[in-house]
Amino acid sequence: MKRGFVVLQVLALLLSPLGPVFAQSQTLDKIKESGVLTIGTRTGSPPFAYINKNNEWVGFSIDLVELLVIPSISKEVGKPIKLTKKESTPPTRIPLLNSNSVDLIAGTMTDTPERRQSVDFSLTFFLTGAQFLVKKGSPIHGINDIAGKRIATQQGSTNAKIIREKVPNAQLREFPDQPAAFQALLQGQVDAYTNDGIQLYGLKAKAPNPTDWEVVGDFFSEEPYGMAMRKGDAKFKQTVDAGLKQGFESGKYFEIYDKWFGPKGELPYPMSPQVKAYLLKQIGK
Repeated sequence: MKRGFVVLQVLALLLSPLGPVFAQSQTLDKIKESGVLTIGTRTGSPPFAYINKNNEWVGFSIDLVELLVIPSISKEVGKPIKLTKKESTPPTRIPLLNSNSVDLIAGTMTDTPERRQSVDFSLTFFLTGAQFLVKKGSPIHGINDIAGKRIATQQGSTNAKIIREKVPNAQLREFPDQPAAFQALLQGQVDAYTNDGIQLYGLKAKAPNPTDWEVVGDFFSEEPYGMAMRKGDAKFKQTVDAGLKQGFESGKYFEIYDKWFGPKGELPYPMSPQVKAYLLKQIGK
C-alpha cells in the first residue's frame, strides 16, 4: 500500500506544472535522442549571423557553434550531432528557449544580470560596447548629443534601457530587428541608430554607400556576448563552455575570429590586448 502511494506521488509530480520545468533541463538528452542541436540566431547581423549573397546562413557565432560547441556536445552524448538554425530576434529569443523551440541562442545577445534571472549564459565569446550609426556630418557624436533626437534601437536591447535611464528626453523608437532599424535610418525617419559598435561597423560595411555613414561615440555600455540556454541545466552549460574553453586554449577560437574580423575578414576589427585578456581570464589564463 505504501509503495503504491509513492508511485502515485511520483506520477502526480510528473503531471504537475513542475513537469515541463524538469523536462526543460534535459537538453543533452533531447539532443542525443534527436541527433540535432537547434540554435536561435540572427539573419541580419553581419558578421555574427546573416544571410549572405549566396543565400547561405553564415557568421562568426554560427562558426563557433559548428566548430567548437557541436564537437563538445557530440563527445558528451557519444554520437555525431547536426545543426539546425531558427531565426531569433531580441523579443523572441528567450521565449524560443523557454518553449523548447531552440536549445541555444547564438547570435549577439549581451550577458546581463537581469537576463541571468531567466536564462543561463556560456563563457563570453565577444566583447564590444554601444555606439551610434549616423549620416556623415551628423551633429551627433556620442550619447551627450542625443537629447531630443530620434534614436532607433531594437526592441528588448540593453542599449534602449540604458538610453531611457541616461537620456530620458531622447525620442527612442524601437524596431523588431536590425534591418528594420537601419531602414528607418536610411529613410531619414530617425537621426541615429544605436547598437553594439561591432554590429554598426558591420551594417556600415554592407550599406550601398558605406562612406555615407559613420560610427560615432565612446562606448556607453559594456556588452559581453554569451550563448544563452535554459536556466538550471548545469550539464549542458558545462558542455557548451568546454567547447569554447577548448577553442580558447587551442587557438581555434582566434583562427575563427581572424576569419571574420582579421585584415582579410568580412569586417576587419582587430582584437585589442585588453579584450583578449578579458576572454582568457575566464579560463584562468
